Amino acid sequence: MRSVAVYCGSNPGSNPAFRLAAEVLGRTLAQAACTVVYGGSHSGLMGVVANAALEAGGKVVGIIPGALATREIVHGGLSELQIVNSMHERKARMNELSEGFVALPGGIGTLDEIVEMFTWTQLGIHSKPCAFLNIDGYYDNLLAFLRTMVEQGFLRQAQFDQLVVVARVEELLPRLAAARPHPAGQRGEPAIGTPNGPVPGSVPAP
Repeated sequence: MRSVAVYCGSNPGSNPAFRLAAEVLGRTLAQAACTVVYGGSHSGLMGVVANAALEAGGKVVGIIPGALATREIVHGGLSELQIVNSMHERKARMNELSEGFVALPGGIGTLDEIVEMFTWTQLGIHSKPCAFLNIDGYYDNLLAFLRTMVEQGFLRQAQFDQLVVVARVEELLPRLAAARPHPAGQRGEPAIGTPNGPVPGSVPAP
């Protein structure tokens, strides 16, 4: 895998294991010649990932909206910094530059970004793997909620099963490389919300 988008907190979090995992992830991606694509900040876990990758000789590309590109937030030592017009453009650009997506612990922004990429898989916008680095069980409750969605008929089991969930950084790249995500509605399964298949007249996902 040549590039991975990393989503994580602009705060360090209260658990020292989060920072350690961010350091190991940045270093691991750099050593694998895998470009880190991330949100461009020097703060929190975002800065930790970027600095670890850079110190290990890796390439780090930051994508940040102009409204956030202040001297207090933007990382000044990246391999490349791209300033875009909006959060929507940031998400689209990170998708274009990345072959997979991973979420370290983070807040609402982290959750928003990784869930949107997971949704894009379901819709057939891309076929790239999405992963959670579930450090010290940080995402256990979220994963339990997603299982509730499956149980209540709002998410297909096959779609849920496409998520890559690992507890250790060392497991991540092999799992991402082995993943073969596909849109809901393909491989013989009807799309979400349409018990008998796609809505008549709709265009199949590419």
